[in-house]
Amino acid sequence: MSKQELPVVDLNAVACCAPIAVRPMDADQAAVVAPMFKALGDPIRLRLMSMIASAPEICVCDLTPAFDLSGPTISHHLKVLREAGLVDSERRGTWVWYRVQPEAFRQLGALLEISANQPAGGAA
Repeated sequence: MSKQELPVVDLNAVACCAPIAVRPMDADQAAVVAPMFKALGDPIRLRLMSMIASAPEICVCDLTPAFDLSGPTISHHLKVLREAGLVDSERRGTWVWYRVQPEAFRQLGALLEISANQPAGGAA
């Protein structure tokens, strides 16, 4: 797999992972979740994700003008978010509309859950 291609994330596989503060992830679990974090690790994609998540759905025609980037570059970033399982898209005529995949964010949130009873520094 090249650096440019991310596998499409199976959200059911992410659901299997306990919060990282409960026990360490195994290699297979980390391989499933890493593309989601990698997709969000880019500032452009993080901004796109924020714009998409702040509305029930949004047209690519409303996303592109917010950036000083070409349309194909924005399309690439949106493809990465889609392949990571973070957004869904639907073509309507000449435009593509995007919406967040809430289950992906619920699962990432659960993965990052830190118990209020856990001491600082993660020591038990």
